[in-house]
Amino acid sequence: MLRTGPRYKNEMTTTATAAVLHEAGGEFRLQDVALDDLRADEVRVRIEASGICHTDISSEDLLPLPAVFGHEGAGIVEEIGSGVSDLKTGDRVIISYSFCNHCPNCDAGRPYICDSAIQSNFGGTRLDGTHTTTLDGTAISAAFFQQSSFATRSITQARNTVKVTHDMGPELLAPLGCGIMTGAGAILNTMKVPAGASLVVFGAGAVGLSAIMAARIVGVNPIIAVDIVEPRLELARELGATHSINASAGETVDRIMALCPRGAAFSFETSGVESALNDAIDCLAMGGKCGMVTVPHYGEKYSFTPYGVFVKAATLEGVFLGSAVPNTFLKQLIDFHRQGMFPYHRMIKTYPFNDINHAIADAKSGHAIKPVLLMD
Repeated sequence: MLRTGPRYKNEMTTTATAAVLHEAGGEFRLQDVALDDLRADEVRVRIEASGICHTDISSEDLLPLPAVFGHEGAGIVEEIGSGVSDLKTGDRVIISYSFCNHCPNCDAGRPYICDSAIQSNFGGTRLDGTHTTTLDGTAISAAFFQQSSFATRSITQARNTVKVTHDMGPELLAPLGCGIMTGAGAILNTMKVPAGASLVVFGAGAVGLSAIMAARIVGVNPIIAVDIVEPRLELARELGATHSINASAGETVDRIMALCPRGAAFSFETSGVESALNDAIDCLAMGGKCGMVTVPHYGEKYSFTPYGVFVKAATLEGVFLGSAVPNTFLKQLIDFHRQGMFPYHRMIKTYPFNDINHAIADAKSGHAIKPVLLMD
């Protein structure tokens, strides 16, 4: 909806309904917010759907509150900035992570490790410190991953907004922008797991299951899924895992070694559980590689020894955004899905936007693997 705004005479202010979080651990409130005028390199998107990722939940303490979160948006372009040439009004788009586009890593084609990645994605403002969103006339934190897609409209950057031409529903497009991309990219891009190599995936959530599906595409064997929830392990087997281990029964490493007597060539830890990270290292073969997409005790110190990495001449590698360049990799995942090779739709559960607190609760409890909000 467009309405005459209070800031300047005859200026039209763009408004949106956003899910605003006012206190950490509290409930989101749907409130009317006003969006800033577009900069030359920005795009305004009418959000059709937004995935919910655990990063939305774990970042509550990173931004000054109140704040608008959401970083897996998909929708329709409503307006473009004066400098945008590769998008137009009416384009269907997926919104992914933000990057500066001019640091050495961006220049080298590695925007996923942009020098400004933390500030650009978690700063709550544009990189220059200006705000994109106001609530009752007061600037609030938004621009989360330069989108804040828990809203009916978002301001994005052209460079993190990917045009798609396939006629897929928004509930399928939205969740590709972060978690699913990260899991698949960990296998295909970051660790580059080859056909025939052994892989153990710890955690059968959206990231872990995406890794399993990608590993099946490559021809990895065996693919061992580890979790403590039996229905998730069953789904992991259906999506490509050759074996599954319920870690609640104990002796996880011994059971992995029974399947891989020399140890696993690769492991991928997605749960953030301390015992899982230890097991992901201990199950490695000599010279093996463990990728980690999160850490135990997020942001806090804890007792840990790199001894297992050292004595195996192994590698412990951080996986950030699946080393993916969204404008090409997201289209590749869509192609895999259309060919029936990447059935990630089986992880998705949809919720109406006004049921966001239920969706968040289901994400926290594990009742939903990949919740997706539908704005209409």
